[in-house]
Amino acid sequence: MKQTKQWTSISLLLLLVCALMLSACGGVQKSLSADNSQAPANNQKKDVLPQAQEVKEGDFVYRLVAETSADQAADSVKLYAELEYVGDQDEVTITHAMSPFYFPMKETTRGYDIGYMMDEPLLATTLKKGEPLREQYRVSGGYSADQDPKDYIQFIKDFTANGFLPGRYEVNGFADFNLLVDESPQPHKLSVTIAFTVK
Repeated sequence: MKQTKQWTSISLLLLLVCALMLSACGGVQKSLSADNSQAPANNQKKDVLPQAQEVKEGDFVYRLVAETSADQAADSVKLYAELEYVGDQDEVTITHAMSPFYFPMKETTRGYDIGYMMDEPLLATTLKKGEPLREQYRVSGGYSADQDPKDYIQFIKDFTANGFLPGRYEVNGFADFNLLVDESPQPHKLSVTIAFTVK
């Protein structure tokens, strides 16, 4: 009986020590995340996104850029994507649909999704090392006359006819392609998100 009580006391003591250690670790983690002094001041808001961003995966760099004038006028918006090969070879061949670039976006002021459609033949493109393949966004979008609200339909009609309307746009761009290695396709998909405002 004494031995059982002794084991119970030891077990309780060990549990108490473990609990204290866990709470101490939790306190350190909170203080580290609370003292995020290196984060830029403009990243205080969650919805703040850059107007240009790039990502590197393996031998490829994907960039998505929205250039706007200082007055953020609609006719000044230049939205484009680039794919650059940075590997060891002089050039590589990739296959893709009509383009390797996709530009789906959301107009967040109104909460409208703007789809990006393209034909999907299988095309091949040669990328030379250090020479980015660039493509500018072509206005795209569609709606269902039977299912979508009238306001959304009118927005898409205006957007496809006139381009960017006043509002905030979030672009979830990506490059989707296959790298041909010994005639065997290796799939790649690189994506980033940017945002910009039109006044």
